[in-house]
Amino acid sequence: MNRAHLDKLFTVLLAGVLAGLALAAAALPAALVLGLGVRNLMPYTELPEALKAPQPAQRSNLYADDGRTLITSFYVEDRVDVPVGEVAPVMRDAIVAAEDARFYEHHGVDVRGVVRALTANRKEGTRQGASTLTMQYVRNALAGDPRLTERQRAAATEITAGRKIREMRYALTLERRIGKDEILGRYLNIAYFGAGAYGIAAASKRYFSTTPDRLTLGQAAMLAGLVRAPDHDDPINGDSGAALDRRAYVLDRMAETGRVSPADAAATKGTPLALKPNATPNDCAAVPAGHNDWGFFCDWFTQWWNAQPAFGKTVDERQRTLRRGGWSIVSSLDPDVQAKASEQVRTIYPETIQRAAPTAVVQPGTGRVLALAVNRGYGSDNPDGQQNYPNTVNQLVAGGGGIVGYQAGSTFKLFALLAALEAGMPLDTEFDAPRVYVTKYPVDGGPASCGGRWCPANANTYWMDGDRDMWDAFGRSVNTYFAWLTERVGADRVVEMAERLGIVFRSPQDARMAREGAASWGPFTLGVSATTPLDLANAYATVAAEGTWCRPTPVASITDATGRRVAAGDTDCRQVLDTEVARAAADASRCPVGDQSMYRRCAGGTAEELAPGLRRPLAGKTGSSERNATETVVAFTPQLAVATIAANPDDPRDAVGGGVQKRQIPAVGRILAWALRDQPVRDFVPPGEPVAFHQTTPRTGN
Repeated sequence: MNRAHLDKLFTVLLAGVLAGLALAAAALPAALVLGLGVRNLMPYTELPEALKAPQPAQRSNLYADDGRTLITSFYVEDRVDVPVGEVAPVMRDAIVAAEDARFYEHHGVDVRGVVRALTANRKEGTRQGASTLTMQYVRNALAGDPRLTERQRAAATEITAGRKIREMRYALTLERRIGKDEILGRYLNIAYFGAGAYGIAAASKRYFSTTPDRLTLGQAAMLAGLVRAPDHDDPINGDSGAALDRRAYVLDRMAETGRVSPADAAATKGTPLALKPNATPNDCAAVPAGHNDWGFFCDWFTQWWNAQPAFGKTVDERQRTLRRGGWSIVSSLDPDVQAKASEQVRTIYPETIQRAAPTAVVQPGTGRVLALAVNRGYGSDNPDGQQNYPNTVNQLVAGGGGIVGYQAGSTFKLFALLAALEAGMPLDTEFDAPRVYVTKYPVDGGPASCGGRWCPANANTYWMDGDRDMWDAFGRSVNTYFAWLTERVGADRVVEMAERLGIVFRSPQDARMAREGAASWGPFTLGVSATTPLDLANAYATVAAEGTWCRPTPVASITDATGRRVAAGDTDCRQVLDTEVARAAADASRCPVGDQSMYRRCAGGTAEELAPGLRRPLAGKTGSSERNATETVVAFTPQLAVATIAANPDDPRDAVGGGVQKRQIPAVGRILAWALRDQPVRDFVPPGEPVAFHQTTPRTGN
């Protein structure tokens, strides 16, 4: 008999037995059956999208840069789909024996089961059902379809005659569309097995720390037994005795149906459950306990994801996409570099004090962030009165969540240097830098005000005053030289340069100045605007990459649940500086850290001990904000950029003092040395003579 004839037979049978199946009680009144109409009893010809193209919620996994080390997962349902061919045959046999022994004989609705259930319900007053695996799959797929409304999903499981009819008709149609093995695979991937595990892959891991293809007879029988009452029979959180009883039932059914021998079934019933629980972490607070410092990177990853329009129109939509989409995300986090950075920031400050040393490590030319470290634990368990120490969930390294950043002092001189080079001024532009320089920029009082105009002074008259060029002025961090240079090029161009290299104005006051008062914001050159170590490291990485700016990214690749790579995980890079301008800035940046420029023009620096210890070409800059409230060190090679800022995130008035740089400088050097230990030594490309020695027209473009 073909399926068309069977469907007609089912139509006749359904009219008489729907009540017993849908309501698990007596037969429906004839008036109700007739009222449903013949049209409603006929099998559906169209399936809803949930059955044609199922999209069950699947967990997304965030890995380290090796693609294997799990940082954490994100999910509303712990599920990862696997092909049915990757499920051990014994597991397939167990679920069929437990839930639908005639699965391979019926066509979606088991007529024998229908009659048996109806008879039992009418004679014994029980609530016996007759759902096949296909019908169970239909119900689960509709109930979990994220494309449906909550009301529509609830309707998929309500106890009504209409729901049961729909379920049967969909089951009949589905079995005409796809094969039995695919239906079985879909069922195994969508079923709930208790203890938060959805689908056979999650269940195998949750209960036995294994994979579906390696399940044994005893493990398979126990898992198959759980789907009837997963919350009650769950041996981790529920009743292990009930789990044993259900396992025995499944083994008996497997023996009765010939799927295992009676001897094997009996032997397995005598063994313990041998659980090996393995909970899947969920969200950033669940990173491995031994790698708590990964939480800050994870937190920044979620910020990044929430800003990606490819994953939804709103933050809520993007979070739903992350927690239901089954993404495999290979991050940029290098666990070795992260461990070294975390170790080194604790040589700057311990966890137990308010002051912090947030530090970022960025790869030039890709924008990939290898590490985000701070002397804090990721969490919120603090004594009363302690906001961000010894633990915090605030993103102290990358900003956001109320953290606007910290003043980075003279490291911002880079943007004046670049703006001047881009305007056509050469590196050997000379100026007789005085102790104090009175500018045209208005200021409202303060120690750097001379009659209402900004007048910065040099920190060390003997070492800084006098005739300087860009190499020397940048190396010795001569304030009055850069105040003069800013006047020559225009403060608005310096601000624009910083924005072009990725400095984000998170402070409303800074954003307003950049938008409305950039032309008069002369002090910007000395780093009075708040920034973050991540923004700063990435800005200097742009110079290291010869003018190629890349958006900072926590990911190396993203693939969807089907294994397809998505563009949102690709790097976002573009040339923002003329190559010669970037090379010239890198050449001048060698002076502060004790390296030597290509033209041998470095004559002193503020961190001269850094390059000799690294023994490879190096560039960078230090910075101190007013009264040494914050201290900053940035260093870079062609392959890596590191920035660290010492500050008090809870109290900007708490000046950290200049002495902390004596710990910051070697810490940055050790991070670089460790991260580059297996990489070849690369030198910076020297700038050409025109950009070094000749006044030219503006050097824009590449």
